[in-house]
Amino acid sequence: MIQQTLHDEIARLAATPILLVGCDYDGTLAPIAHSPSAARTDERSLAALRRLATLESTHAAVISGRARQDLIERLGITPNLALIGGHGAEMGAPAPAIAESASRGTAPLTFPDTPPAAPTEPSPGTIERLSTELEHIAADFPGALVETKPSGAAFHYRKVDPESHARARELVRSAALRLKAPVVREGTMVIEVSLVPTNKGRAFRWLIDRAYAHAAVFIGDDLTDEDAFAVLRPGDLGVKVGEDSSAARERIATTDDVHDLLEALVIAREQWLARRHLPAIEDHAHLSDQRTCALIDPHGRIVWLCAPRFDSPPIFAQILGGPGAMAGLAPSHAHPGGGAGGAGFFEIAPADGRQPIRRAYEPDTFILKTEYDGGLTVTDYLDCSAGRPYQRAGRSDLIRVVQAPPGSASPGESPAPGKIVIRFSPRIDFARSPTRLRASAEGLVIEGMLDPAALYVPGLDWTIQDDGPNQTAVTTVDLAAFPNNTLTLELRLGTTSLRVAQIPEPARREATRYFWTAWAKPLRLPTLHTDLVKRSALVLKSLCYGPTGAICAAGTASLPEQLGGVRNWDYRFCWVRDAAMSAAALARLGSIGHALKYLDWLGGILEDIDSPERLRPLYTVRAQELGPEGEISGLSGYGDSRPVRVGNGAAQQVQLDVFGAVADLIAILAEAGAALTPEHWRMLDHMIRAVSLRWREPDHGIWEIRGPMRQHVHSKLMCWHTVARSITAREITGEPVSAEHRALAEAIRDDILANGVARSKVAPGEPATPSHFTVAYDDPSVDAACLTVGLLGLVPHDDPRFAATVLAVERELLENDTVLRYRVDDGLPGVEGGFHLCTGWLIESLHLIGRRDEARKLLDKYAAQCGPLGLYAEERCTISGRSLGNYPQAYSHLALINACVRLSTT
Repeated sequence: MIQQTLHDEIARLAATPILLVGCDYDGTLAPIAHSPSAARTDERSLAALRRLATLESTHAAVISGRARQDLIERLGITPNLALIGGHGAEMGAPAPAIAESASRGTAPLTFPDTPPAAPTEPSPGTIERLSTELEHIAADFPGALVETKPSGAAFHYRKVDPESHARARELVRSAALRLKAPVVREGTMVIEVSLVPTNKGRAFRWLIDRAYAHAAVFIGDDLTDEDAFAVLRPGDLGVKVGEDSSAARERIATTDDVHDLLEALVIAREQWLARRHLPAIEDHAHLSDQRTCALIDPHGRIVWLCAPRFDSPPIFAQILGGPGAMAGLAPSHAHPGGGAGGAGFFEIAPADGRQPIRRAYEPDTFILKTEYDGGLTVTDYLDCSAGRPYQRAGRSDLIRVVQAPPGSASPGESPAPGKIVIRFSPRIDFARSPTRLRASAEGLVIEGMLDPAALYVPGLDWTIQDDGPNQTAVTTVDLAAFPNNTLTLELRLGTTSLRVAQIPEPARREATRYFWTAWAKPLRLPTLHTDLVKRSALVLKSLCYGPTGAICAAGTASLPEQLGGVRNWDYRFCWVRDAAMSAAALARLGSIGHALKYLDWLGGILEDIDSPERLRPLYTVRAQELGPEGEISGLSGYGDSRPVRVGNGAAQQVQLDVFGAVADLIAILAEAGAALTPEHWRMLDHMIRAVSLRWREPDHGIWEIRGPMRQHVHSKLMCWHTVARSITAREITGEPVSAEHRALAEAIRDDILANGVARSKVAPGEPATPSHFTVAYDDPSVDAACLTVGLLGLVPHDDPRFAATVLAVERELLENDTVLRYRVDDGLPGVEGGFHLCTGWLIESLHLIGRRDEARKLLDKYAAQCGPLGLYAEERCTISGRSLGNYPQAYSHLALINACVRLSTT
């Protein structure tokens, strides 16, 4: 029976952004048995633990004195349920059962790495000597049992005469002393002798840190579980099973109570997750005028909009929360005042609270139409008329057209919604500056903005509500009072003018429609997932900053890579690498204009820097260097994911792969027959010069690891690719190729093949043979970026090293139809989802090594992972399937384009 105080603790813990639940096995998940082999798992408790492990932002673990392989055989493999044996000693390389499960796409652990290995690994001979010593002792104590483990052995004396217990323990300790075993632990009728350091607390603390758990629960009965209780933080919970003294704050009596506790916890957790009403990232609509972008949530609220540029401070940032934001609640629950403004939103909703029944873009555009039951529609777009996308940022118009059907509903039908509520709640710079509103007969003016802004909508009677230093304007409108039951609202950025627009709204909408459709019409689309590829191409175009040619990595800042975690970055800038890859994907579809414009943008940067090898990884859309990365302390973040970050510290990193993406783009243009200019050839020479000077250096790599620089294999590959593609471009156009360039490419290739390939294990005395390509020269781990070794042609497609790399990525990084980037420690707490770009690489790689049916199946699954409007975020949660990361993400869309083109043409 669980006491009320424990029920209260369960309710508190269930309502935490990231939860970790750990427990012992014997005496917790299984009743104590007379011998280890006789223990039987309580299947009800295991089922509850497995359910916890499958919930969003919830992790589970079993930490036991048993061998890890024994736990695997008893508990099976469950994604996100960590099985740790040897009192925390067995946390290293996967057991065969785990490796086998990973090949089926059901890897048992989403944590990206394992903690450092024990200082010494016991040899089989040492373990055998220890077991032999303990067996000799057991022979003198009838009923004693010796259990051999990978890290040592356990002496069980539950069935030994109680008067002999002390003598048996003394002999075991003496044996451990003779063998210099570093750890001897007393358990419940067992004494453990370990040849490596063991500590359940160390293991559980590592899990807490790696999961970035806001709260943790540990349940255990044994003396060794006290180590886990000892590492719990003030907000965590330790639960002792049994009557022995303990540091645990709560106590239950039996293993039956363990089931009741876990069942109560999983129910409370499920209920809390359901109550959050957190709009999925992928359910947001994206609007663009190629100077800025906006996001509209599923309830019809503008929740993200920066002005005047993609990388400017936002006036609506409700998607990132804020004080009193209630960002997860539907509009009908949002209180109009008292903090309802949060970080800013702009809402139009039926007064009766009905929700949208259908949302879709007009074909091949970013004109969004939202329909409600009863016939009400809202049409949203950023005005692209009169050449605005290519004009200097400063004047953008967000247009919202609300229309109700004429007349009343037929008998028996739902009444047509004639009244709407409008809530206009802008916030200057993430609500860091006071935002005041001035109402007039023509609309609203936002006061205090550096760049002026106004909402033009004449004839409304507004109520201005104070929210601390900020204000929100609210009105209820009966559409029957307007011509054709139609109301048009224009949010004018860059002016406070409230005069009638010279061009009527229908003409502006038609010009905007033409802007997108005319560009999409001539695209050469592949035969696979044609419509989704076209939408992806449009997304890439929408992320282009028209005035300069820069291409943003994504449209947002600080959407989390782990819900509730700290991996929150600002992607509203132009990465040299990402932008070149985006432009290359468009060029593969026959559109080269954005590639040429992007190279113009890059050429301007190269003219201004002292030396091309000092090219930074990213710049603002206006080609300026970024300021320092900062945090917005007043915002709660999407799904309580803190901190909210702006700027990006990666701008100060060394990323040597950027040169290769630029050279590849120029070569693609050459292959497409584009007229390359002397500036393009000089740019290629700059890239080669940079590579020749720096290719031997370590760097932070494509994944921008926030730790020590390393000799990343992918970075070396891209240095080689820089030279190889420069040579290709010159050969295509008949330009001369220097012998020095060919020699440089060969030297880099030889270096990669000598140092960037893991060696497979062989029998003693035999030489090691090359296996898969690795993350770095000093690390045999697998990295999905190494798939590019074959995709870019460093080795041929039938090279066994490439095939081994594909198999290794598939075995170790493919989870639930999405591919993780890596599992190594990247210097940050928490975990992340599968990375869509990596999924695209694996699809292409499977195709190239001849596994075409499997490539096609994975492609179809990838296509199905987009949101309802055809948009992708950066990542996908391997447990819940929820989209993670900034949105929409260029990498994810170019990955789909490249995979569909590859599978359609070769």
